[in-house]
Amino acid sequence: MTTTAAARTAAHAAGPADHPPFPTLDELLASMGAAGARICEIDASEAGAGNISVYAGWDLEVRRRFPLAAEMELPLPAPALAGRTVLVTGSGRRLRQIHEDPEANVAAVRIHEGGLTATVHTSPRRLFERLTSEFNSHLGVHQDQVARRRLTYQAVVHAQPVHLTYLSHVPAYRDTAAMNARILRWEPETVVSLSDGVGVLPFMVPGSAELMAANVAGLRDHEVVLWSKHGVMARSDLSVTRAVDRIEYAETGARYEYMDLVAGGRAEGLTREEIGRVADEFGIVSPWV
Repeated sequence: MTTTAAARTAAHAAGPADHPPFPTLDELLASMGAAGARICEIDASEAGAGNISVYAGWDLEVRRRFPLAAEMELPLPAPALAGRTVLVTGSGRRLRQIHEDPEANVAAVRIHEGGLTATVHTSPRRLFERLTSEFNSHLGVHQDQVARRRLTYQAVVHAQPVHLTYLSHVPAYRDTAAMNARILRWEPETVVSLSDGVGVLPFMVPGSAELMAANVAGLRDHEVVLWSKHGVMARSDLSVTRAVDRIEYAETGARYEYMDLVAGGRAEGLTREEIGRVADEFGIVSPWV
């Protein structure tokens, strides 16, 4: 983890979910709805693409809104989450519709002691048969981050932003150093808001154990990871909308880069020296400066 990331870890107590009073279930669902709507506004979730999860590390009563219960075996052990709840979107649900009817689109997964099984709480209004196919990647990140950092809250968002995903189809960009050199150079704010940059993974089959493991490792060093030829996953221990903000910053840089490619590479962008001056002004330590 970079110095900047470590500083953010120490400073995240300012986050609204880090200490009592904790957010209510209604507030968590509303934040997921706002995040889903924004992901769709930036064209990063066509139809039923994308998914969202929120880990709540405090007692959360879910049965009034999600009265149906079914048992499940978890796709991987999650002992650090035992006794706690993960809110997660259902398979094939449209993120833009979460705010309209959270019960139709979200499930509450209560992890059992030992972290091998869970109770899945849903509503009679649910419009999905099972949890998102990327649930293993969500659960893996929550387990890893909570175990390592003792978080009480974390949001994870998977989306498919067009320009970032397009760049990952170009071999020259399918490398962490190369990608960050290109997308961090277009706006001064980017190095401040995305100082750890974007980790780039090779193509792996969606929903696979291989992708889950690589994603967990990538999100230890970065807050956004690009799944080549597929999409991104972002995390935040402040809010679900902050995770979406990180995707939006990265996608904006990728959109500038795409525009420059189309224009024949005519723009200069910020130089490394200019990015360094911005980082110095704001006290940012970044591996990309």
